[in-house]
Amino acid sequence: MKIKLTICLLAFLNFYEAQENITYQKPSAEILKLADYDRPPSVLTNSKKDWVVFVYRPTYKTLDDLNQQEMKLGGLRINPVTNISSSISYSYNLKVRKMNDKSEVQVKGLPANPKITNTSFSPDEKKLAFTNTTDKGVELWVVDLETATAKKITKDNLNANLGNPYSWIKDSQSFLIKVLPENRARLTDSSKDLPTGPIVSTSDGKVSQNRTYQDLLKNPQDEKNFEILTASELYHVDLNGNLKKFKDQDMFSGISYSPDGNYVMLSTIKKPFSYIVPLSRFPVTATVYDAKGNLVKVVNEVPLNEIMPKGFSSVRTGKRDTGWRSDKPATLVFAEALDGGDQSKTVDYRDEIFTWEAPFTVAPKSFFKTKQRYEGISWTNNHYAIVSEGWYDTRNTKSYLVDLNDGKSQVIEDRNYQDVYSDPGSFHTTKNDYGRYVVDMKGDKTYLIGAGFTKDGQHPFIDEMDMKSLKKKRLYTSNLKGAKEEIIDIINPAKGEVLTIQQSASQYPNYFKKNIKSNKAEPVTNFANPFESIKDVYKEVITYKRNDGVTLTGTLYLPANYDRKAKKEKLPLLIWAYPTEYKDKNTAGQNTQNPNDFTFPNYGSFVYWTAKGYAVLDDAAFPIIGEGKTEPNDTFIPQLVANGKAAIDAVDQLGYIDRNKVAVGGHSYGAFMTANLLTHSKDYACGIARSGAYNRTLTPFGFQSEQRNYWDVPQIYNTMSPFMNADKMKTPLLLIHGDADNNPGTFTLQTERYFQALKNLGAPVKMVLLPKEAHGYAAKENILHLLWEQDQFLEKCLKK
Repeated sequence: MKIKLTICLLAFLNFYEAQENITYQKPSAEILKLADYDRPPSVLTNSKKDWVVFVYRPTYKTLDDLNQQEMKLGGLRINPVTNISSSISYSYNLKVRKMNDKSEVQVKGLPANPKITNTSFSPDEKKLAFTNTTDKGVELWVVDLETATAKKITKDNLNANLGNPYSWIKDSQSFLIKVLPENRARLTDSSKDLPTGPIVSTSDGKVSQNRTYQDLLKNPQDEKNFEILTASELYHVDLNGNLKKFKDQDMFSGISYSPDGNYVMLSTIKKPFSYIVPLSRFPVTATVYDAKGNLVKVVNEVPLNEIMPKGFSSVRTGKRDTGWRSDKPATLVFAEALDGGDQSKTVDYRDEIFTWEAPFTVAPKSFFKTKQRYEGISWTNNHYAIVSEGWYDTRNTKSYLVDLNDGKSQVIEDRNYQDVYSDPGSFHTTKNDYGRYVVDMKGDKTYLIGAGFTKDGQHPFIDEMDMKSLKKKRLYTSNLKGAKEEIIDIINPAKGEVLTIQQSASQYPNYFKKNIKSNKAEPVTNFANPFESIKDVYKEVITYKRNDGVTLTGTLYLPANYDRKAKKEKLPLLIWAYPTEYKDKNTAGQNTQNPNDFTFPNYGSFVYWTAKGYAVLDDAAFPIIGEGKTEPNDTFIPQLVANGKAAIDAVDQLGYIDRNKVAVGGHSYGAFMTANLLTHSKDYACGIARSGAYNRTLTPFGFQSEQRNYWDVPQIYNTMSPFMNADKMKTPLLLIHGDADNNPGTFTLQTERYFQALKNLGAPVKMVLLPKEAHGYAAKENILHLLWEQDQFLEKCLKK
């Protein structure tokens, strides 16, 4: 299937003038060999780590996959025929294996040409459920793991427009499913209807800070279609397909069973809808029913939320994060703001956490108050809870250990969450008798698994922590030579059995069952390296400093046959990066790159081009720092330019490159970075900017990590906008964008208008719009053509 690409281009470097119509192209053989590969399967394991499921997914989607019917409503993109997200990725095969067996078993009885998604283990972990999408809709299937046999449970009439359409019931023998109403109304095509009046929106004068959103409702016809597409009836269905109605039609957005299975909380979307915010801020009512469907209590009513205070630590009022407490049979836990949700107010406590025991005849009990914004709570299989709070402006995160017997608490973590060197790790969890994940405790001992970033490299670890004394004991530190080890889970703490992933620059990531006491590891998987042609590429994490002393890092790749000692040939350099905001120089300078990470070429970097004789600095650090009361963006441009210059200087000083042949590129905010670098620096021969935003007045109520609005700091918005400085940009630029971008703020219009500005001002620029693509690119035809465009552009800019 061939679809023509509309490519706008300007005369430069032998490109044609005006507009050109071409068909899809493929990149050169060196890149195609790497890009056109078979993706190894992904791996699922149950909590007991006795079953392994191999899930096979195509390397790419096809353009035909993207060329389906689609309705964009309330932030959703829906296929109205199949009633599932139009952007979902499907798998095509399943294999299973017991952990200690040597070979996997093909699952028998799978549907023809399966489109598998929404996989989940049953509560007893003996079965695996999944949905299959047919040409007409979504159906539910179950795999018996012991026999490796699949069985269809329902017809293809499930409603997955709001996500997973089924929930396992505690008995592992049945489900609660969302079914399309039998007498479903017809969808309307508003483009063919004459309007009966104008579209009217009003404001009551309250100040709000709403960012730009995509795919919003626009008119009454959209409202009607949204209601039709999200409405379901709820049924119980057993493993033999027997149905029993549970609830009549409603817009069910959430189904949550209590740990004991005796209650179910149903969340339903209500009117009025909104034309300025997505469905996540529509009115919602949460109601608890008993297992037979009898009403127990309306536990929460959230009104339409169109008005939000400024700031990333601001929240809405009312009950938030309502869910079942995992260590009790049927107790809800939720938080409420004590500052009206407004972070600008000065208060002693920001949030109060409550617990509420079913059947909710007694008022909720106060459990804990947080001084910063509540971020979550973890329960244990003993008498403790761990409450987390945080504050964006300071990047602080804090955790409290709460003794449930006496209510006393003590701080067990207090740090800058961007400070990866001080990260204590995450508590190991296990399933309790209710089948819910809780912090695993053996007596008063629990375990922490950490990524182990240090100034001397990455060394993942396992700590044992005493909950009474809070003292820690290091049980294991990974010190593999020439390889990286990631600790996935602790299988048996007493025996020292853990599940890990091992990889190196040329060894594809594989799972291992390891004993940390004997240090012996047995392979669980044996996936081959699909990128053999670049296995000998030189790879090194380099460290260098910015002009203000900030430490920076990047992963440097050199072609496999490059003579690093002689350095006779000076290579062109490609830099791929993405800016990140920090509040202090120390955390900004920390290294999270590991030279033993597997070299995985993909369209999101320049690594392919090592096969074409380029040097590549991938994931180059581009910190933007605002210490104290200053904000990072107050000095965005000079910091950006300094980051880039430091990177080029560092590689140049190693003697590998021709610094007159440097290209920079990035995606999304990295595209914004690229346009700014080409505008304000002479260090680059060309740049590639993909799916970016270039005019910040079109995102006036904040962007990326900027909390202030345009009217607070107009000079910063204008200065940071490449569009506003288009007359200064004279360096060749390749602009690429998906023509169906769904990311807030990066409307395709951003690239189209920036291209028009540059073109009319005489800049050497080319624009490529990829048909049907959203913010991340998916179709094989588009991705291969993207690589071809980039390859042609780089060859002409840097080699010819």
